[in-house]
Amino acid sequence: MSDLEEEYRLEYFEEHGFHRKECMECGDHFWTLDGARETCGEPPCDEYSFIDDPGFDEAFELGEMREQFLSFFEEHDHERIDPYPVAANRWREDVLLTQASIYDFQPHVTSGASPPPANPLAVSQPCIRMQDIDNVGVTGRHTMAFEMMGHHAFNADEGTDYAYEGEVYWKDECVEYCMDLLAEVGADREAVTLIEDPWVGGGNAGPAFEVIYEGAELATLVFMQFERDPDGDFEMKDGNTYSRMDRRVIDTGYGLERWTWMSQGTPTVYEAVYPDMIDFLTDNAGIDHTADEEEIVHKAAKLSGRMDIDEAEDVEAARDDIAAEIGVATDRLRELVEPLESIYAIADHSRTLAYMLGDGIVPSNVGTGYLARMVLRRTKRLVDEVGVDAPLDELVDMQAERLGYDNRDTIRDIVRTEVEKYRETLDRGHRRVEQLAEEYADSGDPIPADELVELYDSHGMQPETVEQIAADRGVAVETPEDFYSLVAERHEDAERAGSTEESDTDERLADLPETEKLYYDDQTRTEFEAVVLDVFERADGYDVVLDQTMFYPEGGGQPPDQGTLSTDDETVEVTDVQIQDGVILHRTDADPGTGDFVRGQVDGRRRRRLMAHHTATHIVVHAARQVLGDHIRQAGAQKGTDSARIDVRHYEPVSRAAVKEIERVANDIVTDNAQVTQEWPDRHEAEAEYGFDLYQGGIPAGEQIRLIHVEDDVQACGGTHVSRTGEVGAIKIRSTERIQDGVVRLTFAAGEAAIEATQATEDALYEAAEAFDVDPQDVPETAERFFAEWKERGKEIEALRAELAEVRASGASEGEEVDLDGTTAVVQRVDGEMDELRATANAIADSGSVAVVGSAADGAQFVVAAPEGSGVDAGSVVSELADRVGGGGGGPSDFAQGGGPDADALDAALDAAPDVLRQVMRPSDR
Repeated sequence: MSDLEEEYRLEYFEEHGFHRKECMECGDHFWTLDGARETCGEPPCDEYSFIDDPGFDEAFELGEMREQFLSFFEEHDHERIDPYPVAANRWREDVLLTQASIYDFQPHVTSGASPPPANPLAVSQPCIRMQDIDNVGVTGRHTMAFEMMGHHAFNADEGTDYAYEGEVYWKDECVEYCMDLLAEVGADREAVTLIEDPWVGGGNAGPAFEVIYEGAELATLVFMQFERDPDGDFEMKDGNTYSRMDRRVIDTGYGLERWTWMSQGTPTVYEAVYPDMIDFLTDNAGIDHTADEEEIVHKAAKLSGRMDIDEAEDVEAARDDIAAEIGVATDRLRELVEPLESIYAIADHSRTLAYMLGDGIVPSNVGTGYLARMVLRRTKRLVDEVGVDAPLDELVDMQAERLGYDNRDTIRDIVRTEVEKYRETLDRGHRRVEQLAEEYADSGDPIPADELVELYDSHGMQPETVEQIAADRGVAVETPEDFYSLVAERHEDAERAGSTEESDTDERLADLPETEKLYYDDQTRTEFEAVVLDVFERADGYDVVLDQTMFYPEGGGQPPDQGTLSTDDETVEVTDVQIQDGVILHRTDADPGTGDFVRGQVDGRRRRRLMAHHTATHIVVHAARQVLGDHIRQAGAQKGTDSARIDVRHYEPVSRAAVKEIERVANDIVTDNAQVTQEWPDRHEAEAEYGFDLYQGGIPAGEQIRLIHVEDDVQACGGTHVSRTGEVGAIKIRSTERIQDGVVRLTFAAGEAAIEATQATEDALYEAAEAFDVDPQDVPETAERFFAEWKERGKEIEALRAELAEVRASGASEGEEVDLDGTTAVVQRVDGEMDELRATANAIADSGSVAVVGSAADGAQFVVAAPEGSGVDAGSVVSELADRVGGGGGGPSDFAQGGGPDADALDAALDAAPDVLRQVMRPSDR
């Protein structure tokens, strides 16, 4: 195998006198202009040297630094493009959040399937890296929310089939741009090091440089040029082998926050990025250091890079080392810096939430919603622990205002709703933690990390809270230092695993041309002619491939068309239609014959109803956004002939008033009879004009995408639609339900189906009216009256049962009394329901006697109640008696119940009850 050493030997380095060195501390190779340098420059091999001594000529604020970067690259022939949302799953199916600027161009551009929006280009992309969550506030440099400034160039070999070809620029020019930008802002070139650090990700790889200056990593320069290949010549750090590909992508990342920090020289990056918020939080929390304390904190900040959980073998040992180096006790250092670390994390997490909620992510228990909820709950805990007396929605709003979001009212509503949900969840979770702690107290083992993850997922219990509750019971907890990043990674991995699909396409199918889709030319047409290209025999029929078709294949939540294919000799039924790699398969009940000419007939009534429901889905989502807010986004949809449903991301239940308003807005669109149009624009032009809400129903491939316009609503959609909204007919929302946290399902019907649904509801109302013998308008009042009377009679029945139980307990009914060494037991058969048995047993126990009550009303049932001090274990008695009737049961020592199917054995079991009572009495009580 060859290695990558030659890939790092650039002409630029040779021309400018760079030296290749090996770090005497970590062993990494790096390039530098300083021939005497022995270390790579990155912590912990070197410390931050720019704190109090900024590394640039002038101080920049975030906006100024961003403009400096983008203007520099515009002057060097790069086109500036607008950033994408932080929710990368709007245009990608393999990830949740945007973690780098290159995410904007994956997979369509980097694979060559689609051209880039510009080439070369520059962007400052907001990103969120959940894996950094445990480092935020601690290392002085990590932020979970950040802007990655990047310049990108897309190169491909001449004559390839990719959407771009030719050389824009490559490694030498990329490094030169970076060094020139550093020099322009006043960096000392001699102090810059470029560490060799190969990059691997998503099946691609390439050599890369980490650009370090005065202890801070300011940029990463990745040269994406390899793809995974078992026969490849390059073995990368993930253990796989790679070979060269026809494409070469310049993938760079410049941390806006790091560059701003470098220009200001503040103790940590947080003072440079969040100065106003940190002042507010420290004042609010009452953090006020003396001059001596400030000096300690300042010295520790310069060494905080050692606290990286990804680098340090033991983070607490690293804190011990820092304390020793600056001459204070570790406890004293922790007392001073930990509240500040929480303040820094609150500022960063609030910005993260502003990005997520501002871009329309709704907290839930899956996907991006889960990650938003995790950040929100961790932030709430930090706010409470450090003593910040300000509502969390106010803190998030401070960042949302700074970022310029227009939906700030919705953001605050979501945060307030989530905080309340969190309180309710904690109440339930607290009891579960106490129970778990008792279980592990008995075993003597610590509560393991997997239990912590389950507690967090199910009950929102932070590990710190679990530790406190467990400590009260003398139980330890195994909390990983990177707990939150591990939780986030597991959910991100689960989402990626769920999005992977395997295709078992036949080799014959792969050789067939894509089917011409006639249904896009005229969506109302139902007849056509075609040639049978191939027929695949299946276990339950045949898959027929035609050269062209009017049959719509299942997709985008729309069921397939049905109908017939006819030759001169026979007609076959088409029961299903699917598409694989552009080839449409018609499932039939017979073989029409390969090479034959066929006439296709689509079931027109079915098609019209599906078209109406598909267009109605667009209308309902659009109406829901008008009524509920701009955060409404589709989470799933299914169209049918009788009804359709749309799942939307929303943070609270939908009220009846809101449903009626959504119906009104939707039907106004219908009565407007607006034209429904389709177009096929360039992907990047469409995204630039309409944003990534285009992809509500899925992410299409290709350079051009199909857009459907329904009044102001625009979506990328491959389904069939009516030509005017009036053809949808009336829209009736039949029901709403919360199908999971953060997702509400709207079920509705349109056109003929709406009439049928309304009539079905009316039929039910008339049947109820007939049963009550009242007019339909009086059914609600009558039902309410009947229900009130039913509840009142239930109370009367319960009272009578209690009276009956007291009568039985007083001896008015037969029951065998047994003497248990001074304690009386009553054994009685009462053939009633279980609540009657319980009432009788409780009444007997209240009188001071042990109660054994049995019933044969439903199998054989037992209830045993034992007063305090009786010496009888009720659970053991029930267990023994239930075993005699073929069943089981148990409970605590004072009250238990159980039974079995053998009602014939009830009397024998009750006859044996006195002996059982004596056998199970605790020896000390005999």
